[in-house]
Amino acid sequence: QVQVEESGGGLVQAGGSLRLSCVASGSILSFNVMGWYRQVPGKERELVASITTYGSTNYVDSVKGRFTISRENGKNTVYLQMNSLRPEDTAVYYCKLRFTLKDYWGQGTQVTVSS
Repeated sequence: QVQVEESGGGLVQAGGSLRLSCVASGSILSFNVMGWYRQVPGKERELVASITTYGSTNYVDSVKGRFTISRENGKNTVYLQMNSLRPEDTAVYYCKLRFTLKDYWGQGTQVTVSS
């Protein structure tokens, strides 16, 4: 049984910062990909950033230079440091763990950026 749990969302003013955390537990292969996605009502869920076990990262263009993804492999934990937040970053942020072609999602955490 694999579980994924996010934390760290909240309300912040434009220009501010937040750090999201995600912890995965259960039987997890050592090689995996962890990522952050976000979704707003009426739109599809989009990839924000991802990171492999070896530290290879990928970001959506709109967050490059503002967000940083990192992980602690021994703790199956991934972080998303979000700086210079904008109102358009407002969304529910989801953590996803992927290995052996299976995806495991967290329940999501709300991030709201006020203008």
